[in-house]
Amino acid sequence: MCTVCGCSEGEARVDGHALAGADAAHHHPHDHGDHSHDHAHKHDHAHDHTHAEEAVAGGVNHHYGNGPARAHAPGLSQSRMVQIEQNILSKNDSYAHDNRLLFRQRGILALNLVSSPGSGKTALLTRTLTALRGEFDLAVVEGDQETSLDADRIRATGVRSVQVNTGKGCHLDAHMVGHAITELDPQQGGVLFIENVGNLVCPAAFDLGEAHKVAILSVTEGEDKPLKYPDMFHAADVMLINKIDLLPHLDFDVERCIDAALRVNSELQILLVSARSGEGLDTWYEWLRLSRRTRLIGRALPLRTEAPTV
Repeated sequence: MCTVCGCSEGEARVDGHALAGADAAHHHPHDHGDHSHDHAHKHDHAHDHTHAEEAVAGGVNHHYGNGPARAHAPGLSQSRMVQIEQNILSKNDSYAHDNRLLFRQRGILALNLVSSPGSGKTALLTRTLTALRGEFDLAVVEGDQETSLDADRIRATGVRSVQVNTGKGCHLDAHMVGHAITELDPQQGGVLFIENVGNLVCPAAFDLGEAHKVAILSVTEGEDKPLKYPDMFHAADVMLINKIDLLPHLDFDVERCIDAALRVNSELQILLVSARSGEGLDTWYEWLRLSRRTRLIGRALPLRTEAPTV
């Protein structure tokens, strides 16, 4: 979690401009006591929790996810880490509430696109924007640590986009998104795509005010990704299995992946797509259209899970 990842060290920027205000970037209070942490840690400090260890093939497995904080940081107790995390998320949730209120007032369907780096998120998004442009208002908040390369790709489709650079931050937060939507001014009844920083860990915990998290998983990744990163797939409402045009060249087991995802989240809606070939995208587009139409009454319509033609 971000209580230990160090992502407070960067400065967030919206289209190249630093966010105003002392808390513009989500400064995580990494309180290590009164001493500097420039020195290397020896792993002999006292803990208020235990590291459960069990023998595994090739060595010892340290369960750093044990304890109330589900994380480990030298010099920080589990109770202190929980307190820090609660403070961070409480402040974020306040900003997310404001974003959600604006979306509801304008009838905007806001989607938080999350994935590992290299999943094909941006390619999928640009193809979606090209297909739906002209039907209703579209806008994109593009999140990356550095560069405006992806925002430039979005703008090339003719759709408005604001680039949020998080610096060393590993995810977008609701305050960053609030600044971005002020710049974008998304219109009544439109769809706002929030393309998060490539990361399957921290974005799971940060509500941006979106209606749905959409997790994108490439077939070039492992079928067990949902089991390895359960918080993200549990938080998501939709999973798009992308790059299915590559299936003939890979050992990726689609059914095993779907089974793993449903073990984590039995209500997860799953669709197989290819941003390159276009396979499965019509169903994705139809889900977007129907979800937009029903946004104001809060209903979510199911996707059809279709087997790929390979």
